[in-house]
Amino acid sequence: MKSYEVNFDGLVGPTHNYGGLSYGNVASQSNSQQGSNPREAARQGLAKMKALADMGFKQGVLAPQERPDVAALRRLGFSGSDAEVIQRAAREAMPLLVASCSASSMWVANAATVSPSADTADGRVHFTAANLNCKYHRSIEHPTTSRVLGAMFSDDRHFAHHPALPAVAQFGDEGAANHTRFCRAYGEAGVEFFVYGRSAFDSRYPAPQKYPARQTLEASQAVARLHGLSDDGVVYAQQNPAVIDQGVFHNDVIAVGNGEVLFYHEDAFLETDAVLGQLRAKLASKGGKFQAICVPRAAVTVEDAVRSYLFNSQLLSRDDGSMLLVVPEECRNNERVWAYLGQLTRQGPVREVKVFDLKQSMQNGGGPACLRLRVALKETELAAVNQGVIMTAPLYDTLLQWVDKHYRDRLGEADLADPQLLVECRTALDELTQILKLGSVYPFQRQP
Repeated sequence: MKSYEVNFDGLVGPTHNYGGLSYGNVASQSNSQQGSNPREAARQGLAKMKALADMGFKQGVLAPQERPDVAALRRLGFSGSDAEVIQRAAREAMPLLVASCSASSMWVANAATVSPSADTADGRVHFTAANLNCKYHRSIEHPTTSRVLGAMFSDDRHFAHHPALPAVAQFGDEGAANHTRFCRAYGEAGVEFFVYGRSAFDSRYPAPQKYPARQTLEASQAVARLHGLSDDGVVYAQQNPAVIDQGVFHNDVIAVGNGEVLFYHEDAFLETDAVLGQLRAKLASKGGKFQAICVPRAAVTVEDAVRSYLFNSQLLSRDDGSMLLVVPEECRNNERVWAYLGQLTRQGPVREVKVFDLKQSMQNGGGPACLRLRVALKETELAAVNQGVIMTAPLYDTLLQWVDKHYRDRLGEADLADPQLLVECRTALDELTQILKLGSVYPFQRQP
């Protein structure tokens, strides 16, 4: 039976803005309070989806969050009509309003951890929505994320969904941003690679000193248990605390893997040799041949990696066995990174680099890899996915028209206080759920 890696990209929401809310994310902090362009952001993301679909890669769409999150503001003591809640929050607690208008759902690698059926005990594809507990504005996402994923992957003969882990720091979970998978073929058993920043209960593990480590070992272990993964199909690795303190808030800012290949920076992990040894041995036991591509710090510094998002790129397998690396424009603009990529494609599995303009996302700290959630699916499983979310030329055209109809071309902090923005957002999302055939996944659609 054929199997595929399907990339589900997150649609940028109508309230896309630069709130500077993500401490530890250099791009988010450095672009705080700049004016954003939600329409351009959505168009940039859709252009990447369409381009990859045209190249023959399986591509899907994941809907954004409802924002502003008025229900979250009500839980914090603001009352009255929806418009009154927004206006009062703007007067009394503007930072809370900004947070309620923000979401990381465009960077859908943060949405969930996914284990393919070939790896799980019950032979189903498992999803666990990430609790994103490290940041308030992200921690309120997972209920809607779970409903959206449930509407996309609804057939319980093929798909299993787990609620987010407990919303406490000890189980901070950032989803696929700290998870990847190695395999000989997408439909065969593989090795799932969980990268964590700290241990919540064992003080022997070192921790970063400046920025928070968002993913815990205990969260990764819990997800592996929920998904029914076997010990011989899992490797845990600790991220280097020193690179977290340099702005590497997720593993996918310093490493990316696909198939049998890990592309990583020399400073990405603690105990690198032991980690690579485990990956090599466990993949070999499943018939695979692990290949590690190490980028030396002498060629690309950690600062270069963070500024260019070299490792937050998509590593995609092509039919001829070679790989394509999808990178943001910032890689071409960094002299050392671009020189390294020129050398990379001369030998080894990565034969081509494609560049995309994703400036609107990059200014908030998200590159091509952040924008997509990878789901390995067998042919029968792909047929069971809600086909309304699979990218086609007609869907692309429809979504472009939808964006141009509903999205503003500029958004600043003052605009977030406009109650009309909520009306615009709900109108857009109500129409989107019909386009994508999702049903009533948003709270405003579920109210009596």
